[in-house]
Amino acid sequence: MPKKSATGPSSPAPEPNHATEERRWPRVTRELADDLAFDALTRDRAGKPPVDEAARLREAGLPALLMPPGPLGRGSDWRTACAVIREIAAADGSIGELLARHYVLSWSPRFFGAPQSAEGLELPAAEEQWLWGGSTDIPGTEAESATDPELTLTPVPGGYVLNGRKAFAAGVGVADRLVLGALGTDTGESLIVLVDPAHPAVTSTPEHDRLGQRLTGAGSIGFDGVPVRPGDILGVVPRDEHDLSPFAALAPLALRLALAHVALGIAEGALAEARDVSRATPRGWPAADPDDGAYADRPGRDPYLLLAYGELVAAAHTAAAVVEPATEALARGLLLEQDLGVDERADIAVLVAAAEAVTSRSAMLITTRIMELTDGADSPADGPGFDRFWRNARVLTAQGSPTHSLRDIGDHYLNGTHPALSLRI
Repeated sequence: MPKKSATGPSSPAPEPNHATEERRWPRVTRELADDLAFDALTRDRAGKPPVDEAARLREAGLPALLMPPGPLGRGSDWRTACAVIREIAAADGSIGELLARHYVLSWSPRFFGAPQSAEGLELPAAEEQWLWGGSTDIPGTEAESATDPELTLTPVPGGYVLNGRKAFAAGVGVADRLVLGALGTDTGESLIVLVDPAHPAVTSTPEHDRLGQRLTGAGSIGFDGVPVRPGDILGVVPRDEHDLSPFAALAPLALRLALAHVALGIAEGALAEARDVSRATPRGWPAADPDDGAYADRPGRDPYLLLAYGELVAAAHTAAAVVEPATEALARGLLLEQDLGVDERADIAVLVAAAEAVTSRSAMLITTRIMELTDGADSPADGPGFDRFWRNARVLTAQGSPTHSLRDIGDHYLNGTHPALSLRI
């Protein structure tokens, strides 16, 4: 069972008005992470929808951990939420992603609506431990594929009806609320809408046999004349990206950074679990030195093994060092809400791009190398299953493009260009 990695995040300093809660979350998270790690391999191989895992999250109270600032006075802050995501991902990358997407989507009423209306949704969401799913991608663009048709909202007396089908990376079958981008058929406006997936006109199709991240609840959801009340329209997205508020444009940045924490957590979980195996399992290095055989009974002292782990731990520390300032900057941006400026949002975007690029590379390096270092310690029947870390990292990092992130960083550094304001991930 993997323990908390030596490279993992330290608990954030508690806020004076949340001191008791802040001390509680590290303990709750650690207990849940240990619970998830215990049967992570078995659940990964079964590949079932994460119904039981979602229940574990609710039992621990984690869905309500991250609450936007407001009169509720509940929950924790962005830094704490990211630390929780990272530790859960170290135990189970799929559940780390499910939780990461939930936290970002739970801010949708604030990103796209008025604070007053957002507060009306936040209280029941916290009390009922809603798990949020969906996506804020706006359908109907050239990037939308023929297999992922747009969602449309058609006016009817008393509101709208939602039609279409869309694929999602997480939450299918387990989310309590869906946040969706849909196209208004009357005005052509892009709307952000909240939908209850329990409606009988909502159908879901889980995606089976994924390469990795098998327990996120990925799949597609269909909407056949689903009624939508006017109050469930969270906001309107401007057609011109330059008219998009900097605060609303934090939504995709928050998700990208949350997923960077998931990738880092997967890498740290692989390192922690492999460390225990490598301490006890002899490694058959090529006999290039007469003294190589001296470490057969002391595998943890093998100099080649020490060098390999040193490089991997350094890669994890490097990724963590890049992720932390991005996390701090985004936390400050969330607190500013509508007072966030364009230049401040651009600075956050560059930090997030750097975190995304570095963690993506580090996660793939670490999870790939770990399989080599633990060769012979794994078996399909009863081994620790180090391949799952690689598979999870591969599927997760494939969702974004480090090339695009690095290009944005370079353009900002050389030319002072602001990364584009967009809701696409």
